[in-house]
Amino acid sequence: MLYLHCTKKLLDRLKPEVMAGGTSTTGLGNWYATALLWKPQIALFVNERTLLPVLIPLAPAAGMAIRFPRFLAHVLAAHGIQPSFIEQELLHMQDVRYTKTTNRSVVGIMTQFCQFAEGYRGSDEMNDLVALSIRLARIPCGPLYRGPVFPDKALRELIGSGSLQ
Repeated sequence: MLYLHCTKKLLDRLKPEVMAGGTSTTGLGNWYATALLWKPQIALFVNERTLLPVLIPLAPAAGMAIRFPRFLAHVLAAHGIQPSFIEQELLHMQDVRYTKTTNRSVVGIMTQFCQFAEGYRGSDEMNDLVALSIRLARIPCGPLYRGPVFPDKALRELIGSGSLQ
């Protein structure tokens, strides 16, 4: 089961049944999401544990949660993650529960990713959301008073630590 913590902007767009928060059964844990109101509109997902960003087309909004695992698989594969881990992750993402955001640090980092993505929009990579997701994952970020976190490195460390096996 996947708990998807959505910003108010995205919840207003999706109008899903909002449930109380919980812990995802996926290896990577909970995900946060917001809408980027570009043309075309984009959804930005950020993993709570690694801060890994994933961009996907928002439209049609009703099917966003169904499309997210497919885009995540492409991003994980581009990071060199083993196919067996990706398959297990997708298996646990079949049931999605929508909830409100609770971690202000992740919301703040999501805001930073939105600003960086806006800056990268003019480049050729804007047409390739996987490439843009990879580029954003190389940006150091982190909550105040903690050292910088590189999402791509945090992903490899988490999976390589054996704590997800």
